[in-house]
Amino acid sequence: MTFTDFNFDQKLLDGLDSMGFDKPTPIQEQAIPIILDNKDLIACAQTGTGKTAAYVLPILNKIVKSGSQNLNTLIIAPTRELAQQIDQQIEGFGYFVGVSSICVFGGGDGAAFAQQQKAMREGADIIVATPGRLIAMLTSAGSVNMSSLQHLILDEADRMLDMGFYDDIMRIVSYLPTNRQTLLFSATMPPKIRTMAQKILQHPEQINIAISKPAEGILQEAYMAFDAQKVALLKHILNEKEHNSVIIFASTKEKVKELNKELYRSGLSIKAFHSDLEQVEREDIMREFRNKNVQILIGTDILSRGIDVDGISLVVNFDVPPDPEDYIHRIGRTARAESTGTAITFINQKDQRKFYDIENLIGKDIPKLNLPESLGEAPLYEPEKKMDKPKFSGKKPFKRKPNFKPKAK
Repeated sequence: MTFTDFNFDQKLLDGLDSMGFDKPTPIQEQAIPIILDNKDLIACAQTGTGKTAAYVLPILNKIVKSGSQNLNTLIIAPTRELAQQIDQQIEGFGYFVGVSSICVFGGGDGAAFAQQQKAMREGADIIVATPGRLIAMLTSAGSVNMSSLQHLILDEADRMLDMGFYDDIMRIVSYLPTNRQTLLFSATMPPKIRTMAQKILQHPEQINIAISKPAEGILQEAYMAFDAQKVALLKHILNEKEHNSVIIFASTKEKVKELNKELYRSGLSIKAFHSDLEQVEREDIMREFRNKNVQILIGTDILSRGIDVDGISLVVNFDVPPDPEDYIHRIGRTARAESTGTAITFINQKDQRKFYDIENLIGKDIPKLNLPESLGEAPLYEPEKKMDKPKFSGKKPFKRKPNFKPKAK
């Protein structure tokens, strides 16, 4: 199957051809006909499967063929990074068909808010927004008119609910026409997503694409390591082999900052990416990383979704992610678009159960490599023992009272 089979407008096909797009991915192949048929859709597809183009291309085609001059589509995304990435893709495809978009997100100053608000009032075919900033726009004086909206798209809906945006989403929906097409894309489909879908979608079609399975091109490996061994192990891996682009995930921003200082002192080209940075700083860091001016990016799970950078050859989980689904998103930063990559995870004693759950989720055992001899002995991988809980006999253990003294005979 090729993109010509969708009967897209010729200008859109010409654009796809010039950009090197030929065959649709599975999510695109299944979702595009449903969207073109004006049906609501729930699509379960992980990052890296081509889901953005799966909804952007048919929406662009519908806008071109209808000749609409009003606000047509609202796309809501959980983070500014993902919103910007979606907007960039729309700009790329929209260049050939004359469709305009605006990206609305928080984190800037008052001037940025005013600029975004003005652009929304003056008109764009597509708005890409984060929930918080969009709420502020809708409730402010002279807010944008949503009466002509034809399409609502929720991208990474599970992530938005995890971040506490349920009430915001429902509030945004209250401003929109009920007669619209709604598309919901999510990497996972927990009950809370189903509940929300029932409230905002009408008789949706459903698609499930390779849920919770890492891309085949990812070489997954792991090391058992005590916390005191992790930094030395990380340096060994980074110095052992040349990597064009590397992402390191740590559990907290404090740890991100500590590791950044340690690796920078070792002469590595590295930048830290975390929520304490201003939006301008984060954009500069991502620009340097995309342009290969920075080799290593280190951050928390804020990097695990919505960061689309080609050529990432190595992902390191310095800490085992708290949720198995987060592991899928983290390692999905590499081996994108049929390329290959390596994902390495460090497992300490207390994280063995978490990693065991990850292996159960993906349905395979991940090889545990031997530590370099210079680092000494590693802990054993015994997750079953970590799952054993002491049996409770029903009797409270005997405790001596403070200053207890046995009675004299």
